[in-house]
Amino acid sequence: PHGASFFGSPAGRYCDGRLVIDFIAESLGLSYLSAFLDSVGSNFSHGANFATAGSPIRAINSTLRQSGFSPFSLDVQVVQFFNFHDRSQTVRSRGGIYTTILPEADSFSKALYTFDIGQNDLTAGYFANKTVEQVGTVDVPEIISQFKTAVTNIYKQGGRYFWIHNTGPIGCLPYVIEWFPLKASDFDSHGCASPLNHLAQRFNYALKQAVVDLRASLSEAAITYVDVYSAKHELFVHAQGHGFKRSLVSCCGHGGKYNYNKHIGCGKKVVVKGKEIYIGKPCDEPDKAVVWDGVHFTQAANKFIFDKIIATGLSMACHRH
Repeated sequence: PHGASFFGSPAGRYCDGRLVIDFIAESLGLSYLSAFLDSVGSNFSHGANFATAGSPIRAINSTLRQSGFSPFSLDVQVVQFFNFHDRSQTVRSRGGIYTTILPEADSFSKALYTFDIGQNDLTAGYFANKTVEQVGTVDVPEIISQFKTAVTNIYKQGGRYFWIHNTGPIGCLPYVIEWFPLKASDFDSHGCASPLNHLAQRFNYALKQAVVDLRASLSEAAITYVDVYSAKHELFVHAQGHGFKRSLVSCCGHGGKYNYNKHIGCGKKVVVKGKEIYIGKPCDEPDKAVVWDGVHFTQAANKFIFDKIIATGLSMACHRH
């Protein structure tokens, strides 16, 4: 079911269609970004995507199978960028088709470097049996420090334009609500887990201060901090007012109050009496749902979030001199 609302088939996205980064690319008149790890049919002349699902800022001492978190933490992605930066120019110098599918040398100083990461670091703390207070006071400062290092390293490599998203209200996501031990008193009037949302806000406060620090230390950088938390929270709280019918219930999944089961994900098939049955089905109207698979947002929600971002002035990060 992934990709069905736009691409017609799975397109490397945990979504029924486009992500926020896809809408950003469209608004800038660019083609969708190819993943750095996708070596077949890719065109990197207009940029590259180093993100992977489940990626944290800070490396997690676990395997993907054990924890669900990607081994491609932010520091690994930065190393991949360094390799891409150097290798792309070596290969491009060979001429021919490489001049059309790889970026020019000066593209790296003109490029917009976008970041949307941090949510997985916050939930990882819970999987390590840490309290909200422990994650907020011990983990968040270290996570933010590593984020600042990543941005600084890209700046040293020539990057000048940075577009940084804060993290969203994780306490409104079905996988968080279902996985974490929560009491009735933990939920707000909208059905979201307040302790988790407060943790996200704590992270965002530290991230915003980090941006202030980076602006001071990286004198030639243009850094835009984007408050996606407010856009996402608005969508969860006033879903119906924005044309959505499902706010906390997953569109694609199976069972339970939130149509989410960590053992039966979107697109999952099971074998019953020797017969394969498709049970991780998508809802009939994904364009009316906020959450796609319990973890990620639908294309319609991503479009709403992007439109909110646009209202703040997307060109701020592109044309500041």
